[in-house]
Amino acid sequence: MYHLILVMAGGALGSAARFLVGRATLARFGPDYPFGTLTVNLVGGFAMGLLVGILARHSAGENWRLLLGVGVLGGFTTFSSFSLDVVSLIERGDLATALGYTLLSVVGAIVALFLGLSLTRVAA
Repeated sequence: MYHLILVMAGGALGSAARFLVGRATLARFGPDYPFGTLTVNLVGGFAMGLLVGILARHSAGENWRLLLGVGVLGGFTTFSSFSLDVVSLIERGDLATALGYTLLSVVGAIVALFLGLSLTRVAA
């Protein structure tokens, strides 16, 4: 039960952060491109890389992984929202933007995770 509480608490924090990032990017850039979702997926990928590297180096334990990795970052990143954004772009006939957004989101998140993990290894 304690592990579930950790995941739920982290998920609440991550979801709230995702909401705030979404609002901020919408206010800054407008609704024409899903910058909020892109931002949280790239930042979330980078943060996951940092987290994995730090947890591996410091043997921080399962509770931190559950709270931060499964909870906070699980609530923060939004691949279900990403999928909806892609379909919305396709349905409004913007295939080139949909393809570019898909490639940037997927490749960017993987590269960001790798960079975060690499940063923890360089800092050793």
